[in-house]
Amino acid sequence: MGIGDRHGLPVAIGIASASPNEGKLVEATLRRGHVAALPLRLIGDKAYDSDALDERLRREQGIELIAPNRRKRKQTQDGRPLRRYRRRWKIERLFAWLKNYRRISSRWERHSVNYLGMVQLGCVLILLRHL
Repeated sequence: MGIGDRHGLPVAIGIASASPNEGKLVEATLRRGHVAALPLRLIGDKAYDSDALDERLRREQGIELIAPNRRKRKQTQDGRPLRRYRRRWKIERLFAWLKNYRRISSRWERHSVNYLGMVQLGCVLILLRHL
């Protein structure tokens, strides 16, 4: 799970097993952030389309959640905030940059703490490259 800024640089990164839904991991990932200030808007895919998650993020942390609606669900947003969804390719680019490192693309570490350290090291290298 990764959260990036408007330029695609890593803000928060976390690892978890493949079984939990992304909507359940977003708050824990925000707490692990590398920067002190939380983002004003969070853009996610259809997995983030949840009224409960939207309300929790807005109430507790003041974050506006922008996600397209899932199929068979009534429209909860008009089209204006969804225009920002087009910039989601920058986050996909962040994951592509992380996959350039062999230790991250193939998990060699047995313990998850060691793998998280490698992912954080990859984020540091990305940040240093783009200074």
